[in-house]
Amino acid sequence: MENRSLLGPLLFVGAAQFILVMTVAQALYPGYNMATNYISDLGVGSTALLFNTSAALFGVMTLLGAAFDRRSLGTPLMLTLVLAGAGAVGSSLFPETTGAPHVIFGSLLFLYVASAIISYRVTRRPLSYFSVVLGVFALVASALFTLHYDLGIGIGGMERMIQYPLILWALGFGGFMMGSRGQIT
Repeated sequence: MENRSLLGPLLFVGAAQFILVMTVAQALYPGYNMATNYISDLGVGSTALLFNTSAALFGVMTLLGAAFDRRSLGTPLMLTLVLAGAGAVGSSLFPETTGAPHVIFGSLLFLYVASAIISYRVTRRPLSYFSVVLGVFALVASALFTLHYDLGIGIGGMERMIQYPLILWALGFGGFMMGSRGQIT
């Protein structure tokens, strides 16, 4: 397998394991409520090791994939993926109880939004369109979340309206990269 074709499997597996482990952590966390709890709440308490390991793994896989595929991705997409991956690793090393470090690294995670939108330049239709739609959806949800509008689904629900489209994008983009064997437009 060529180095540049590693992004697909790494991004796909990283995103898939993260969404599955997050689901398990939500079920195991005592009294956890998807509407009222932040996703980062899973990174403290009884589910901390499970959740933080999964988040760090997703970040490392994103970082490695972007590094292996840097030539075909183009600089903007490669940089947003690297920074978002670093955000995933950092936010897992510095859980929400650490305050500012968690906020800083957590903010980098939102660069997956930019990655989704920028990826339209290197993918083919219809994925290029879906990538923009998912990125814009997450961007709008992020703005509403920042402005404390939860649209009746709670802070946890609104945070998921940011995260889930980005995980779906990572799965789709990873699949695209596997299917195209790194030969992107």
